[in-house]
Amino acid sequence: QITHAHNTVSNFKRFHGRAFNDLFVQKEKEKLSYDLVPMKNGGVGVKVMYMDEEHIFSVEQISAMLLTKLKETAESNLKKPVTDCVISVPSFFTDAERRSLLDAAQIVGLNCLRLMNDMTAEIVWIISDTSFAVALNYGIYKQDLPAPEEKPRIVVFVDMGHSAFQVSACAFNKSKLKVLGTAFDPFLGGRNFDGKLVDYFCAEIKSKYKLDPKTKVRALLRLYQECEKLKKLMSSNSTDIPLNIECFMNDTDVSGKMNRSQFEELCADLLQRIETPLHSLIEQTQLKVEDVNAVEIVGGATRIPAVKERIAKFFGKDVSTTLNADEAIARGCALQCAILSPAFKVREFSVTDATPFPISLLWNTEAEDTEGVHEVFSRNHAAPFSKVLIFYRKGPFELEAFYSDPNGVPYPESKIGNYVIQNVAAQKDGEKSKVKVKVRVNTHGIFSVSTASMVEPVKSEDCEDVSVETEVESQDQRPIENLSDKNIQQENSEAGTQSQVQTDSQQTSQSPHSSEPPSEENKIPDVKKTNEKKGDQPPEAKKPKIKVKNVELSIEANLVWQLGKDLLNMYIETEGKMIMQDKLEKERNDAKNAVEEYVYEFRDKLSGPYEKFVCEKDLQGFSALLAETEGWLYEEGEDEAKQVYVEKLEDLKKLGTPIEMRYQEAEKRPRLLQELGHRLQYYATIAGEFRNKDEKYIHIDEMEMMKVEKCVSEVVEWMNNAVSAQAKKSLDQDPAVHSSEIKAKLQELNNVCEPVVTQPKPKVDSPKEENPLSEQSDYKSEDMGEDDKNSEMPQQNGECHPSDQNIINMDLD
Repeated sequence: QITHAHNTVSNFKRFHGRAFNDLFVQKEKEKLSYDLVPMKNGGVGVKVMYMDEEHIFSVEQISAMLLTKLKETAESNLKKPVTDCVISVPSFFTDAERRSLLDAAQIVGLNCLRLMNDMTAEIVWIISDTSFAVALNYGIYKQDLPAPEEKPRIVVFVDMGHSAFQVSACAFNKSKLKVLGTAFDPFLGGRNFDGKLVDYFCAEIKSKYKLDPKTKVRALLRLYQECEKLKKLMSSNSTDIPLNIECFMNDTDVSGKMNRSQFEELCADLLQRIETPLHSLIEQTQLKVEDVNAVEIVGGATRIPAVKERIAKFFGKDVSTTLNADEAIARGCALQCAILSPAFKVREFSVTDATPFPISLLWNTEAEDTEGVHEVFSRNHAAPFSKVLIFYRKGPFELEAFYSDPNGVPYPESKIGNYVIQNVAAQKDGEKSKVKVKVRVNTHGIFSVSTASMVEPVKSEDCEDVSVETEVESQDQRPIENLSDKNIQQENSEAGTQSQVQTDSQQTSQSPHSSEPPSEENKIPDVKKTNEKKGDQPPEAKKPKIKVKNVELSIEANLVWQLGKDLLNMYIETEGKMIMQDKLEKERNDAKNAVEEYVYEFRDKLSGPYEKFVCEKDLQGFSALLAETEGWLYEEGEDEAKQVYVEKLEDLKKLGTPIEMRYQEAEKRPRLLQELGHRLQYYATIAGEFRNKDEKYIHIDEMEMMKVEKCVSEVVEWMNNAVSAQAKKSLDQDPAVHSSEIKAKLQELNNVCEPVVTQPKPKVDSPKEENPLSEQSDYKSEDMGEDDKNSEMPQQNGECHPSDQNIINMDLD
């Protein structure tokens, strides 16, 4: 059943970081049941009804609402607050889209430890079970991976989800994963196959029933749902599958049918598109099909038999379906959370992701008519990764970052942003200053100019005063040119730019205690030291060393898509208010539901178990009040404040609670009286045995036992009076004795009697034992025969055995 179709937002992930006038947005707008409108900053806005008022929310706010719900669900299950998270994104997301999603997490108050590519998350889980979310899922638990020094195992991961098709090739060694390359078709997914079915049945229904489902939103959504079910059934059955929808439009039932072969023929053009990313992946990685050891598939659309067959045919081997097609990415993200969390001990596993698009830098040279350009990160470059560029400038300068291959980026803008390196000044002698600029692709896959510093050399004749970081002046000093393109070298040289990039750690590995691996700068010397001396030349003068001072420079970033601080703070404040409003609304609904539940529950019980515990007059009055409250709930009380419902419930409980109490007392009282009677009988029996001098209780003091007898007598008298008073009361009257009073008497009886009757008997000292040796001698002398007594006993160390002394002292005749 579809309700609130115009107010239900879906399929909004791909609107992140895009302008409203984007061709992709305009094309998608036609397929949505809700309204898209432009925001003041040119972004995509969603028009919905919230709290009975029309509101326009940005895509970041919509995603923040979803994250808020997921956060609440996690906290409800974990019973503790959640502050950190890992979010998966399609591998083809650009910087603008990734920054937009990070803003959504910030709106909620979540610290995003990592934006993980879908395929990488799956691989993480695979190591564990069978894909970076998929691939991490694959590798972390695999025990049969080759050793680090051996040839890696090449696994290709194929993910066809609802709206996109992604493939990646990964190299696995024990405790190590490297993404070799990725390819994708961002506009091919399960919804495209659903769309083919919907178009087919729309045409059939229009010709057969003269109805056009595309004119009614709810009818079209129902058709999409039924076509999705039909697609799933055809994946497991090759026979004709019927499609039946009751009361589809204008109370008309519609029906149709399709089989798998018809479906595959209908989707032939979509199936042909599957091989294009696969060919692209093989070309990028320079692998051969024979080099691939395994092919893992995930995503709901890979369950379509024709999709499986195309993938298996391309690689020439059966595909593996050991991963949970729906949960692989989520599980990979969960593993990444565990790796980054200090609270979990996880097996060390190195993960090296890849940059999906090549990134270049552009800068103006001092000659106004020339520009310098350099590709700092190639396609499938290892990530996260940092590089250091060295420029020679006399003043501030600007860098422009952009994607080198705009046609390969599924985003209308190839530009990433402009970065102005500020506060650059010439040296004291008027020469250009050396400026180090560090560029980085971080763990989120986002490019940035992270730091910039100006090197100020200070000459010093005293070598001992030189700091740890020193440079030596030399006539041989020159820019180090390692670029393969000579033309670029020349441009860079003219621009006064030292073109070789200084890189930090080649590949960073993840540890459980670091959210972003640190980078190490592999510094390339700026000069060459030549110590060669020719014999026919006089010795050179001592070269003065230079003390190096690094001055940090500020960087002004102007990005293609970035929410301003004021706007972001406003979104954070709005989200906080909505969370509070949702909390108040939930409390209001809970109070309303409590009244409704009380009315229905009590009305049923008044004609059932509670009927005997209320008089006829009260029954009629209370039943009328319940009926009146029920009518009020669905009329003027439909949308009242929380306090109104609380007061209504209190009014009902004033009449209902006494009835409920009488019923509960009638249920508990007999059992408690029976238990009290058993205890009285037990203690009275012990007292009688004491009077009869029973050995079990003869050790108890007379005065103590008299206390037991007195307490038993008093409780018996109280119990008889209580039973007698209760017998005079009817069930619809308040009880003469309450269960709490019986419990108190039972506790009083046990407190007095139990310590007395459970007194242990005093310990009796056992008689002293005689000398065991003498007893043993006597025992032996009694049992020994006459011959044994007269026999000669063995001697030890020349001494006689004690038992032979009588023989030795005998008088001889």
